[in-house]
Amino acid sequence: MTATRLPAALAPWAATLSALSPELAVALGPLLRRLDTLVGTREPVADVLGDPDGLGGLTRAGRPDRLLPSEWLLADAYPDEFLRRFVDGELLHHASEFSTPAVRGRIVALVDSGPAQAGAGRLVQLAALLVLHRRAAARGTELVVGVLGDPDGHWLTGDLAELLPAWLASRRPSDPTPEDVERVQAGLDAEDHAWVLTSPRLGGQLPGRARVLTSEPARWSAESATGVTVRIDGSTTELPLPAAEIAVRALRGSEFRRAASPVVVNVPAEAAGAAGGALPAFTTGTRTLLARGRRPSVLLAVNLPNGGNGPATEVRAKRHKLNGPVLAAGRIGRRLIALYARGDQLVPYVSGRPLSPAGGEQAGFTAELAAFGLDRAGLAGQFTRPVLPLVRGGDDLLLPLAGRWWRIAPDGTVTDDGEVGRGAEGPQHFNRFREPRLYDRSLPAGAARARHLLHSGATVAWSEDGRDWEVRNWQGQAHRISFRENADVIGLVHHEAVPALITCTRSGLLVRHVRADGVRTLTRFSGGTAPPAVHPTLPLIAAETRPGRIVVGDAYTGRIHHLIGSDD
Repeated sequence: MTATRLPAALAPWAATLSALSPELAVALGPLLRRLDTLVGTREPVADVLGDPDGLGGLTRAGRPDRLLPSEWLLADAYPDEFLRRFVDGELLHHASEFSTPAVRGRIVALVDSGPAQAGAGRLVQLAALLVLHRRAAARGTELVVGVLGDPDGHWLTGDLAELLPAWLASRRPSDPTPEDVERVQAGLDAEDHAWVLTSPRLGGQLPGRARVLTSEPARWSAESATGVTVRIDGSTTELPLPAAEIAVRALRGSEFRRAASPVVVNVPAEAAGAAGGALPAFTTGTRTLLARGRRPSVLLAVNLPNGGNGPATEVRAKRHKLNGPVLAAGRIGRRLIALYARGDQLVPYVSGRPLSPAGGEQAGFTAELAAFGLDRAGLAGQFTRPVLPLVRGGDDLLLPLAGRWWRIAPDGTVTDDGEVGRGAEGPQHFNRFREPRLYDRSLPAGAARARHLLHSGATVAWSEDGRDWEVRNWQGQAHRISFRENADVIGLVHHEAVPALITCTRSGLLVRHVRADGVRTLTRFSGGTAPPAVHPTLPLIAAETRPGRIVVGDAYTGRIHHLIGSDD
């Protein structure tokens, strides 16, 4: 397929259209832009921008004074290439950042996948989903798609690369009824913005709660429909359709860019982590930040000073060289304790006073890997993730590994100490905010039964769907925090008595600070090599912005306090 650049008129749509082939994106352009104008009368985004809050992120549109310095260097060195990028809308600008109010309502598209919407109707639905997805992103919320006639609670979500193929596969043998629409609408939140994408026959039977977009063929050629009549709440217009050849390929899904499949790499035990970066981790409540070095046998430890209001300062990491790849570590009192793999054993390393009067590595806590139900090959994947927490439980060491908590006695005996909390063992890192046993108080009744749990110090939060959270701080004050972005909650912080969730999108690693009354994008901690680390009790956040380079700052304001780099 020959690559086709987007025309300048579609440059603002570049991120949205990245889920389509360039040919389909260009072919849908006229339909897309005119439909966006119609939808915009009912789905504005300007009212939620809020107050200006500096600059954050990048965009392909903006004023010349917001061009990146690298673009001006390009203009000086290669003026022809600069001019080409200007014409094609490819120049990068700093995007304006806004302190936005928290948007609680989702944009919901209820699609008619019956025979009446086959062909031209499905092409209009495709364009409408692109328009609504772009507007949802601009509002800081998400687009969810419900197929009329499907069981209640079954929603299509995710990025466009995941959502569009699922929508395309949702063809149904019969047309939906007004009762199907009413049943789905009854289950929506009051703040949700619902759209029904359907035929004029069903649209004419619907009451007025939802915004209704209907379409039907209006003009034909010898091969296919060339135009459609689109109605949105009484407004009618005729819009063009793509040519027959590209339209057929679109309806077969061959013009969608699929989400990349994860690549599984077998990492040799001794070399695991060597190509990785210094993924940061706060494994205990101290101000010690831990990371594995370029060599997995190097543990980097940084005791963070108190941050001030001055410029960011460089902080040096103390290097601890072990005799095998580091698995887990934690600062317990004045000791830094780590476990590393040596042969078929886990062996302790202690910086500070020995764990036992006899001292030395052979004094105890050396455990056989077989006692954990693992061999060395099964442990290798752990060395590409942040170091696991290691805590003291009486005279024993406690370690979360492979979905279980393990108790290691001084004589090396390993005992299964129970299952890791639901949601704490993620695919990329261990999230101690979600581990109930690390909360040292009694959980409220609602939190103990909830599907999702978070805690930070004496503050606890819980949720059934991962989006609407009940929060109770140490003063007993109750807060409610909601968001609709397709993101994971990676931490809970508070400023004085005001709590906030720290979220990270599942694609792009965009980090946000979400309060009950607003949202702030933590741009300087976004887009790293992995989700950032959030301190379990302090409003600190650390992110590896590029391999081997860590920034540490305030998770509430987004201000950077410390910069950490190491040759290791």
